[in-house]
Amino acid sequence: MRTAYIPHHFGTEAKARTSGRAGWLTAGVVTSIPWPEDDVWLLYDDEEYFLHGVSREGEQRNSPAISTPSSGAVTDTVLSRLYRFTSILGYFKRGYVDITTTFSSGYIMRFSNQHDSFSTLTQAGNRRFDCNHMPVIEDDQVRKALAFLREGRRLRRVHEPYSFLSFFKVIESQFGSKERVSWIEQTLDSLEGEAARHVAELRADGVDVNDHLYTSGRCAIAHAGLVGGVVDPDIPADRRRIAADIEIISALADHYIRVEAGVPDEMDLYQSRDRVAPWHSLITPQALAALKAGGRVTEAKDLGDLNGAKVSVRLWPDPPIEQFHAMTLCPHESKRGVVKLIALNPRETVALVFAMDVLHGRLHALLDEGGMDAGASTTEQDVEDYTRYFHSVIGNRTVELSIEGVEPVSCEIVIPHNIIPQAPEEAVAKAIAEFRRRNPQS
Repeated sequence: MRTAYIPHHFGTEAKARTSGRAGWLTAGVVTSIPWPEDDVWLLYDDEEYFLHGVSREGEQRNSPAISTPSSGAVTDTVLSRLYRFTSILGYFKRGYVDITTTFSSGYIMRFSNQHDSFSTLTQAGNRRFDCNHMPVIEDDQVRKALAFLREGRRLRRVHEPYSFLSFFKVIESQFGSKERVSWIEQTLDSLEGEAARHVAELRADGVDVNDHLYTSGRCAIAHAGLVGGVVDPDIPADRRRIAADIEIISALADHYIRVEAGVPDEMDLYQSRDRVAPWHSLITPQALAALKAGGRVTEAKDLGDLNGAKVSVRLWPDPPIEQFHAMTLCPHESKRGVVKLIALNPRETVALVFAMDVLHGRLHALLDEGGMDAGASTTEQDVEDYTRYFHSVIGNRTVELSIEGVEPVSCEIVIPHNIIPQAPEEAVAKAIAEFRRRNPQS
């Protein structure tokens, strides 16, 4: 499954990306995912999306909404693209995003619908929303499955029978009748948690679970003939049965998309994505093979174009500060599939150290090994920049390294041990005061 690097811009930067251009489609949405406080501009699969932040000056003022460029009136083409985007966004963030209202305008307009009770809204925090590397859906069958899953998840707390039906359609849309029966039968034993427990309960009562899901679930919900089974909205037992069975059918729908279609959500991707893959093309094939096998490189030149590369280091999503913009990347040592890399600022007064773990596909910021030159060439600006970097990373900011011509590479979040985090601005003020005390002539 192809995943994409997705540029994110927040707040005033997000708004600036949309200024001066006429023609937008805006959709009010209901959602269960953590929605951003700030406005967010995204570029996903070469298309722009503007997520309306829900807070202004700390208060919730706006309803969740998404805008996308649309010349002229709302067209089915643009609206369909927006539906596809909400399907994958909700799935990727382990919830749902669904459209309720759309309107077109010459510029982006705010959307407010405080009476919509179907959102279970939480907020992603200030500049914290992140859907980077969200999968790009290119298969139309997978697109349909995600659309039905979106419906099923949204309806889960609104109308359980219709939610059940949508989850069943995830599977029904992918197989012929015989193939569907066979797939469900093979997959039931792969389920876990509440779904597995309910399967075991039904089997203990002598129920054919596969047939039960179809006849007492799908058909009983979809039909209301004079004869045959039906889910009666006035019968409490019918409601309880569907509420229990929905655990199984929703788990089957999730399993199909995640396993059969191979679409990862953000937690799956966190476990599986090779973070340093964009740099593989810079390393010589021999060195890459050795590192992937858990070996090492003995010469810096074996790292090819990575040796001496100019790299920009930033605290995502902010742009890199001036002296972290064109740092020189210097290999230092290597062992067990890992290469230690030192990034030097142009004046060589600040060193940021990283461990490129090719074997496990991870990049780590080594805070305990970086620092500033103790000589007279160190300036107050060095103290400010390095101190802010250090304490921001301690505070779980994401570090991203960019080399021109290749996709940026992000570091793992640092989990501090035996350290009491300080607010970066407070730490900077203390560090500068100490620097001035030691260097009164600076």
